[in-house]
Amino acid sequence: MKIAVSGKGGAGKTTVSALLCRALEAAGREVLAVDADTNPNLAYALRLPEGEKIVPLAEMEDLVQEKTGAKKGSYGSFFKMNPEVADIPERFQFRAGNLRLLVMGSTRQGGKGCACPEYVLVKSLISHLLLHRDQDMVIDMEAGLEHLGRGVTEKVDLLLVVVQPNRVSCLTASRIFRLAREIRIQKIAGVGNMLTSPEEKEYLQRQVPEMEFLAYFPLRPEIREYDQKGKDLYTLPWLQENVNQLLKRIREVSHA
Repeated sequence: MKIAVSGKGGAGKTTVSALLCRALEAAGREVLAVDADTNPNLAYALRLPEGEKIVPLAEMEDLVQEKTGAKKGSYGSFFKMNPEVADIPERFQFRAGNLRLLVMGSTRQGGKGCACPEYVLVKSLISHLLLHRDQDMVIDMEAGLEHLGRGVTEKVDLLLVVVQPNRVSCLTASRIFRLAREIRIQKIAGVGNMLTSPEEKEYLQRQVPEMEFLAYFPLRPEIREYDQKGKDLYTLPWLQENVNQLLKRIREVSHA
């Protein structure tokens, strides 16, 4: 099962991605976690030991040049548009139990997209992982879905959009839904996050009516407490139950 997780920055998509990875791992599955956010924090959210020492692939100048034939950040130069990337996962993934993590890193400069060697490398690698890796995968993505090309979207079992109960987050979710439809992602669903009242479920349903919500996560004080202490959120019993129920619904929707 391959799940891409998106949403407005701050909505909690990295936390949800990490919780899904933990739930799959607890179920005895081998999981590949892919951090495709330009501000990578999935290693921290997974509470991986020494995760902060992981160097993102897009920042590895020697690797970028090895695979594309051009230096990192070189604009207007000739480089390979379809680099060979099959060996990268085994060479650079971080391993912890049944979990594997690949950190892609930023391919943006000055707030703009980057048609540069490192962008081509990252996009090619994500395409390879979706097309050729037969294992559970959770991809923590940005709202723009830039790394998902049309040729690989049929391999995404579900795009999960994390939404907070506020107007901007809902507008972003609707935009993500439209983008996903444009690149032909078939299964799209939402997760309400940081809810403080039952009425906020209805708010999300009204604001994003095109999206089915599979779960709603409440905002509770112990979540902030666990985060501040660096404790694994998946060890919270009530949250673990919520995530396991979400995973069950994901399986139902993605195989419907």
